[in-house]
Amino acid sequence: MKKSTKPSTQRKATRSASSVSLASLMLPGLAALASLAPAIASAENQPEKTTVAVKYSNYADGQAGLDRINVTAPSLYIQAPIASDWSIEASMVVDSVSGASPRWHTDISSASRMSDERTAGDVKITRYFARSAWSASLATSSEHDYQSNAIGLDVRWSTEDNNRTWALGYGLSTDRIGRHLDPLTKQKRTQEFMVGVTQVLTPGDIVQLNLTRSDGQGYYDDPYKTPGFEQRPDQRNAWIGLARWNHYVEPANAALRSSYRYYSDTFGVESHTLGMEWAQPLGRWTLTPGVRYYSQSAANFFLNPVLDAQGRYSLDDTANAADANWGNNQSADQRLAAFGALTWSLKAAYAISDNTSVDVKYESYRQKSALHLGGAGSPGLDDFQATFWQVGLTYRF
Repeated sequence: MKKSTKPSTQRKATRSASSVSLASLMLPGLAALASLAPAIASAENQPEKTTVAVKYSNYADGQAGLDRINVTAPSLYIQAPIASDWSIEASMVVDSVSGASPRWHTDISSASRMSDERTAGDVKITRYFARSAWSASLATSSEHDYQSNAIGLDVRWSTEDNNRTWALGYGLSTDRIGRHLDPLTKQKRTQEFMVGVTQVLTPGDIVQLNLTRSDGQGYYDDPYKTPGFEQRPDQRNAWIGLARWNHYVEPANAALRSSYRYYSDTFGVESHTLGMEWAQPLGRWTLTPGVRYYSQSAANFFLNPVLDAQGRYSLDDTANAADANWGNNQSADQRLAAFGALTWSLKAAYAISDNTSVDVKYESYRQKSALHLGGAGSPGLDDFQATFWQVGLTYRF
């Protein structure tokens, strides 16, 4: 990057903004590393120090009168230079999940209680050259009724002035699905291809554009639902577009981070995600409030509940509609409905020293049919809410 005449505080903000290069590579085998990586990253430079980050997270969601899922997840992330031109990154997370499965439409809960544990890990090796970096990664995730393995490859290269970085990525994941105490007999395979560019516009502005193609085939049904009533296509292809803009606000010595994500797949689901964060340094503290809006359309085969003349949920009529469509693609999974959602977040980070920091983050998620973009979403759905918090310690040496 050309030498900036701005003060050092702005250079730090701009350098933080450049970390979008890593976070964008959300391909199979790379997603966990991107989510756990430190805030400051350089696309083509070997890290000068070893970074160790320890996190502890908690997620809880529910619907009216039903506390549903609770997840606790300790995680570990390590990034270290190797020799003169190599680095290694690795992460590990253990999720402990307990709770109940979600309601079917509004009035019915499967009421099935469950407890599970998932162990997942990634490792990524990067080779650095003068103006490029080549990476390969492996990932695995295992629980009693689901196992996933993935590989990822990506390359990033910069122009001579370091103001533009191009990126190409490929990911392949293979999943095996079963039921409780049953063998993993079902399979799914997904390939993803990504192309992206990150451009420094000014000493205080950086933008990024990514385009991803995802092709998946295999088993997409919920194995815990009744066959025939819960039946989905065996292929799901998607286009995903992502745009980010990070802007340094000089009067406030802060960074404004904005993003937009578009998603469309062959299930008929189309979604829009708009996010914004404000990173405000205050001495050794950095406060980052954020807001995110999400909206999606329903899948082509989503089974809408049938309402009576008074607008109330009719179990008999809904069951009859499902029976009439028996054997065809259909699902009452609320995640395939049309809805909108708002997320509010706040992260506070404190620099104990130049090499040690602690942070805490809280998010509140609210999902409603009425928040659907352009009008009401799917009828007869309960509002859904979730909270997430995380504490972490990062040390560099």
